[in-house]
Amino acid sequence: MVTNDPRSGDGSELGLVNDAAVVVERNRVVWTGRSTLAPAADTSHDVGGRAVIPGFVDSHSHLVFAGDRSQEFAARMTGAPYSAGGINTTVAATRAATDEQLAANLARLVAEMRRQGTTTVEIKSGYGLTVADEARGLAIARQATSETTFLGAHVVPPEYADDPGGYVDLVTGPMLDACAGYAKWVDVFCERGAFDADQSRAILRAGQARGLRPRLHANQLGHGPGVQLACEVGALAVDHCTYLSDEDVAALADSGTIATLLPGVEFSTRSPYPDGRGLLDAGIRLALASDCNPGSCFTSSMPFCIALAVREMGMSPAEALWAATAGGGAALGRDDVGHLAPGAAADLVVLDAPSYIHLAYRPGVPLVASTLVGGAG
Repeated sequence: MVTNDPRSGDGSELGLVNDAAVVVERNRVVWTGRSTLAPAADTSHDVGGRAVIPGFVDSHSHLVFAGDRSQEFAARMTGAPYSAGGINTTVAATRAATDEQLAANLARLVAEMRRQGTTTVEIKSGYGLTVADEARGLAIARQATSETTFLGAHVVPPEYADDPGGYVDLVTGPMLDACAGYAKWVDVFCERGAFDADQSRAILRAGQARGLRPRLHANQLGHGPGVQLACEVGALAVDHCTYLSDEDVAALADSGTIATLLPGVEFSTRSPYPDGRGLLDAGIRLALASDCNPGSCFTSSMPFCIALAVREMGMSPAEALWAATAGGGAALGRDDVGHLAPGAAADLVVLDAPSYIHLAYRPGVPLVASTLVGGAG
C-alpha cells in the first residue's frame, strides 16, 4: 500500500506498507499499517494481494464543454501546429448547448475519470466567454466538484477581437461578479494569442480581491512571463511549464509554487515535454494532471499521464505517482486528499497489480480494479 505518509511503512516519501491494511470510519482513514496489527473492524475486505494507492487528484481539467475537435487532432498528427485559436470552436459549440447537454457530458467524463482512479478533480470554465455562459458553466461544474476555477480569460472571443481591453474589463467586472460565487480559483491563459502579463495580472488581482485563489496557464506555447507572474502573485501552482528559463526555475524554487505538468498535452500536440527531472533536481514540487479538454489533450487517464512522466520527463515511478496524488492535493491546497494518513479522506484505488510501479510498467492497460471515495465504491 502507498500511503504518501513518510511516517508509515518504509519511511520513504511514498510511505510503502507491505502486507498492509487500512481502517476506515465515517469516510475517513483512521489507521494504516501491517494487517497483522490492524485494530478490529465491523467488516473487512481482502483485495487479494493487489496494490492500494491513494486516489488520483487531477488538479487541471476543462470538462464543461460541447462539440468535437477530433479533426483538429487529426490535422496536428499530419503536421498542422497547435495554437490557442482552436478554443473558439469549442466556445461556439458550448454556447449553443443546453444546460442538460453540458451536465450530461460532464457527468460522463467524471465517471470516466472515476473508473481510472481519479477521486478528486478540478474543473475550469472557459468555454462560454460571456457573462451568462461562464456563470452557467461554473454552476454545472459545481455539481461534480468543489474545486471550480473561473477561466473567463481563456482566450479573447471573436466579438472582442478588436477590443481585447474591453474584454479584460468584462472579465474583471460583470463576469467576475456573476462567477465568483461559483468558483474557488481564478485562472488565466497567459500565452501568445491569449493574454499578456499585464492583462493576466489585472485579472488575477481582481479575482483575489473577490476571494478567489490564483492559478495560471503559463509557458505552454513558448517562453513568456507567466511562470514568474504566478510566483509574483502567490499562486499555489502554475500549470504547463513546458518552456522554462533559468530565471523561471529560480522563481519556482524561491517561491515554493508548485509546477503542475500536463504530459498528455505534449503527447497530443507533439510538443517538447517539460523537464520534470530538472525541476525535481532544482527542489521544485511537482503535480501531474490530465488537462482533459476537447482540443489540446482529450485524455482523462491519470495512469497514462504517469506513464508519460516516467518515459518522457525523467521522473521515477515513485515520483510520478506522488505528483499524481499528493502533488495534486498540494496544488489544490488540500491536506485531506492524495494520501492515506489518518484523518485523510478514504479515497483509494485498488490496482489489479502487485505494485504501483505497474502504472508505468504496463502503459495503456486498465489496471484500476476498483475506486473508492470515502471508503465506498
